[in-house]
Amino acid sequence: MFLENIKHGSPRKGWIEVVCGSMFSGKTEELIRRLKRAQFAKQKVEIFKPQIDTRYDDVKVVSHQGNEIHSTPVPASANILLLANDVDVIGIDEAQFFDMELPNVCNQLADSGVRVIVAGLDMDYLGKPFGPMPQLLACAEYVTKVHAICMECGNLAHVSHRKILNNNLVLLGETDSYEPLCRDCYNKAMSRP
Repeated sequence: MFLENIKHGSPRKGWIEVVCGSMFSGKTEELIRRLKRAQFAKQKVEIFKPQIDTRYDDVKVVSHQGNEIHSTPVPASANILLLANDVDVIGIDEAQFFDMELPNVCNQLADSGVRVIVAGLDMDYLGKPFGPMPQLLACAEYVTKVHAICMECGNLAHVSHRKILNNNLVLLGETDSYEPLCRDCYNKAMSRP
């Protein structure tokens, strides 16, 4: 499908941007910033998040700093294709919670001329690649890795350390359940009994 950019008369070109990092690193803040800039430029924007993410709001994407933007919660990545009609930019938050079809969905959108901006954790609480994020990072044209500050030593943090005992891969939580740690502090925390 060949789409025309109405404003400039040139072919629309799509691409994928991924913003990744640990919890409390500013991923959602950056996603919201990029989406609001696109809205300011009068581009048609749609934002999606996984239906299971209800931490701050059932519908809105909300950053830890309280910035927010309206979104559509969806149960699966295929729903994004069904709901993304006549848009210039698609935003997807908490991508790690989506199914493994998300990279295909993002590629289809980008191939049809849509700018796709995805934010998510690149690693789970065990420091392993999380859900569809590795595939998204591999096929994205632009990758931004943001960092939190280590709660133990003040260095750059890249891991979301789980502070409570729970072996479920998906555990929604905030500072009561997680803390950002650097590599050294994470390794020390994981070696404690």
